[in-house]
Amino acid sequence: MVKLIDVTLRDGQQSLIATRLSTDDIIRVAELLDKAGFYALEVWGGATFDAALRFLNEDPWTRLKRIREVVKRTKLLMLLRGMNLVGYKHYPQDVVKKFIEYAYKDGIDIFRVFDALNDLDNLELPIKVTRDLGAELQVCLVYSVSPVHTIEYYIKLAHDIIARFEPETITIKDMAGLLTPYVAMELIKELKRLGVKVNVHTHSTCGLAPMTLLKSIEAGADFVDVTLSSLSLYMSHTPAESLIAALKGTKYDPGVSLETLYTASKVLWEIRKKYRGYDYALNAPPIDITVLKHQIPGGMLSNLMA
Repeated sequence: MVKLIDVTLRDGQQSLIATRLSTDDIIRVAELLDKAGFYALEVWGGATFDAALRFLNEDPWTRLKRIREVVKRTKLLMLLRGMNLVGYKHYPQDVVKKFIEYAYKDGIDIFRVFDALNDLDNLELPIKVTRDLGAELQVCLVYSVSPVHTIEYYIKLAHDIIARFEPETITIKDMAGLLTPYVAMELIKELKRLGVKVNVHTHSTCGLAPMTLLKSIEAGADFVDVTLSSLSLYMSHTPAESLIAALKGTKYDPGVSLETLYTASKVLWEIRKKYRGYDYALNAPPIDITVLKHQIPGGMLSNLMA
């Protein structure tokens, strides 16, 4: 069985509507997602923090507390940019420590930690604090394609991460949607030989994501990231409902309720209509194959457009 992590309320909305969902709208969807049977919901971190402050006049800490109040069955996950936390510069060590402590206290169960350049030194303190708190840890391999970023590079990086941090899970973080199905299979098989759980995070920008996730699951991925269908594809992610239907009755069946997601997706589609001013995907081709050249991450592209 593969476990599904829903990223609708963080990366999904960041990728398609420039992170503009209000807390009230997030709560409406979170209550439904909590009933579906996901392993975790990614709801915080990334641009959700500064967008709430800059554009929505909302307190991101209040948002997290409100989500925790209504999500009773499912783990909450946040994306943490290493020493950058949820910002765009390195913060002092005492700030990093207190930020993670309060995020954990206010409801985060899983910290997905990455450094954009795969610099492990910048993960040292955030990982130590996460471990000391007893929270669940995911350490990211930030995926790209270049003469440097080869399978060999990522296998060596995985060895270094495991030797240094002994994480429960390594996440292949493919922000631009460049990971192809057979490269994913090769990489995951190598990671599984190292005895670590593997999560796959990839965007649908150029249309590869659903194929890549299916092959990732067949290769042994323990978790994959999805979004509700009404906030999926283009710069976002693989639609949860489609993947669940494809896996139904197989040994990979994640056991997530399609009926619950039908309701949640319908509610979210009505909510999405309120954000047409930021919803560039509605007026764009369904895929952007040029991402294979420009490599701009999905969550960054929608915000650049805005």
